[in-house]
Amino acid sequence: MRIGIVCPYSWDVPGGVQFHIRDLAEYFIRLGHEVSVLAPADDDTPLPTYVVSAGRAVPVPYNGSVARLNFGFLSAARVRRWLHDGAFDVVHIHEPTSPSLGLLTCWAAQGPIVATFHTSNPRSRAMIAAYSILQAALEKISARIAVSEYARRTLVEHLGGDAVVIPNGVDVDFFARAEPNPEWQGGTIGFVGRIDEPRKGLPVLMAALPKIFAECPDARLLVAGRGDEEEAVGNLPKELRSRVEFLGMVSDEDKARFLRSIDLYVAPNTGGESFGIVLVEAMSAGAPVLASDLDAFAQVLDQGGAGDLFTNEDPDALAEAAVRLLGDPERRAGLRARGSAHVRRFDWSTVGADILSVYETVTAGAAAVAADDRGSPGLRARFGLARD
Repeated sequence: MRIGIVCPYSWDVPGGVQFHIRDLAEYFIRLGHEVSVLAPADDDTPLPTYVVSAGRAVPVPYNGSVARLNFGFLSAARVRRWLHDGAFDVVHIHEPTSPSLGLLTCWAAQGPIVATFHTSNPRSRAMIAAYSILQAALEKISARIAVSEYARRTLVEHLGGDAVVIPNGVDVDFFARAEPNPEWQGGTIGFVGRIDEPRKGLPVLMAALPKIFAECPDARLLVAGRGDEEEAVGNLPKELRSRVEFLGMVSDEDKARFLRSIDLYVAPNTGGESFGIVLVEAMSAGAPVLASDLDAFAQVLDQGGAGDLFTNEDPDALAEAAVRLLGDPERRAGLRARGSAHVRRFDWSTVGADILSVYETVTAGAAAVAADDRGSPGLRARFGLARD
């Protein structure tokens, strides 16, 4: 199958959507499919052979963060050329409502289109206001996927229609077989995320550290991610700052080793999360997880069965839960075991197969519609496909 995948966000700025698309593409390539990914990227960015650059992206505030998107006449021309050259059996657009390549592709593409919705934002005024503009493009979509029930709910409330829920995928074994780094072991709390993005919640964790360190004198915090390190510890008492170590951006391999090494992974995110891929990665590596009680996080953690939850944006609740877990090796061992079993449902062997089934359904539907044009009526309505 010839598969075209559209990434809305800049390929050279790491993020959950980009990682999902990368891993999905490589999963399909391993199965023998032909895959091309269209993504914004700076001209000097080294790209995998399967990625085609749609040009430089610009930063735009989006969903409580700053996304690097690509839009305009030049981008539209590159989209049309990519579609023409690819002659894809199916086009898979991620975040088709963002002002980026996905929307341009919706307008330009013919044939089967699958769309994945990642955003969870139940109060998106922008999406409501843009509905009339988006409607014509969205009507061309053959099948919709949401990465969580909360992303599905956002889609239903703002745009109508429905979607099948297929979560983000992870190569579970990649994390499970990583070798721990002895330098990162021993009373370590771990955090992975953009330091300078408030919704990732590092300030909440920093506010909880004095109480955690007072009760657990051997504990320390390891932070993996980009951002202003001095600002991050600015409100932490000076005598405690030596117990916080910043690792900067880490490779995929080092992230896996990091998660295999720590005693407790903390996800203090405050909102705007539709899934929680880092929780899945942490469970895959066998790290006990403590996360804020966002709806999406609770779903990923089996409502607290595969990881502990604390009250969102409450440093005292975070500190109390962390101290309890750091002092209870048996409880942490139980979370490791349950998390490792629970996380298998997110492995690419399951997630990728489910997405491929969607592709096969829409391409079979398109073939049936083509036959319907030459024969009996009814199949077009059955598969819900628009006439090209």
